[in-house]
Amino acid sequence: MALNSKDNAETLILLLNRSGQGDRAAFAALYQATSAKLFGLALRILHRRDLAEEAIQDVYVKIWHHAPSYRADKAAVMTWMTTITRNRCLDLLRSLPPEHGLNEEQSFDEWASDDLGPLEKATSNSEARALLQCMKQLAPLQRQAIALSYFQGMAHEQLARQLVQPIGTVKTWIRRGLQVLRSCMGAL
Repeated sequence: MALNSKDNAETLILLLNRSGQGDRAAFAALYQATSAKLFGLALRILHRRDLAEEAIQDVYVKIWHHAPSYRADKAAVMTWMTTITRNRCLDLLRSLPPEHGLNEEQSFDEWASDDLGPLEKATSNSEARALLQCMKQLAPLQRQAIALSYFQGMAHEQLARQLVQPIGTVKTWIRRGLQVLRSCMGAL
């Protein structure tokens, strides 16, 4: 789509609302507009194409069933869909036997790819620039915990191991950091 980000967001809201009313053509258009990004996220989290495909199928079934309950005042469409995707991927990871899951020794460098991630791609729009400014208010480890959790899809347990911190500390960093970000973004 050659739309600016505001037009794109409005189009996604319209497509999701129409999908919630049972409009299959709108759902197909929503899938066409969003599936590549969501599949990329699933693949980055799961590191296996077969699992990513399974996750995305489950995600779109859930989106179809829950589209009527979407509230634009709570989250942007892509944020809502990304959260569903992330949660489904983490559920799949938890269900894998340990020998098929992620190696505990994986470093952040292995999670990151040479490709531009969602955050880097989004920095061209004003919301992302505002988010980056707000993230600068966070302590470095808190900022890293939020980035790894939301942009790389890491579970709290993985973050605790990665950052060598108790899980309660990591959860507190994320919760308090999100409060700071909400406050900062609301002030802009």
